[in-house]
Amino acid sequence: MTADTLPVTIVHDDGQVLAVDKPAGLAVHRSRMVASDDSYLIDRLRQQIGGDLFLVNRLDRATSGLVLLARNREVAAHLGRQLMARQVDKRYLAIVRGWPEDSGSIDYPLTVGGMKGERKPALTHWRRLAQIEVPIAIGRYPQQRYSLLELVPETGRYRQLRRHLHHIHHPIIGDTTLGRGEHNRLFREHFACHRMLLHAWRLALEHPDSGQPLALAAPLDASWHWLLERFGWQPALAAHAASAPTIAP
Repeated sequence: MTADTLPVTIVHDDGQVLAVDKPAGLAVHRSRMVASDDSYLIDRLRQQIGGDLFLVNRLDRATSGLVLLARNREVAAHLGRQLMARQVDKRYLAIVRGWPEDSGSIDYPLTVGGMKGERKPALTHWRRLAQIEVPIAIGRYPQQRYSLLELVPETGRYRQLRRHLHHIHHPIIGDTTLGRGEHNRLFREHFACHRMLLHAWRLALEHPDSGQPLALAAPLDASWHWLLERFGWQPALAAHAASAPTIAP
């Protein structure tokens, strides 16, 4: 099987709520930004598991991780209301250029649905989990600094995390639109990493039927695992992960 035909990993499916782990590079659905002959997550899922499926959240094509779907319109509407009311806890992992502070918030309005137009409030919190200095020269700097962040967006504006990290001068590695080309190239050439390092890691919400808490987590792919091992970041991430609940398989 090729990457385009491999089954999508199902993280959770209880007959009402479905959560999957979208691979980086796969578009969620058809759009003007995606070639007409490309594969789409929603089409692949309909072929893979059948039945009605309704998207609840979306990710950029370059972002990997949790995508939430519903098996019927009523469940989709219930989950959508939770998202609109900011009752869903969303957590991402990112590797960024530089060493930001241990924690902080980015309160910077962003346009909605695109890069132009009216700006609306947008808020992202971050926590630095690990950092490293890599002895590879770029220009006049003999070493480069990178950090592993957990990102918690309170709003859901267009490309919010990518734009917010760019705004504070700590762009996400692999972001070919808002990132730094020389650092993206360093990761390609020295670490064989050809993807954007942004992953929708965890979701916590209320189940629409039982009303009970539902906590979901998506595993990291091979590129992430290799970098975590190379940078010695596994203990820091494991310690942080242990402090947050996940759903039992």
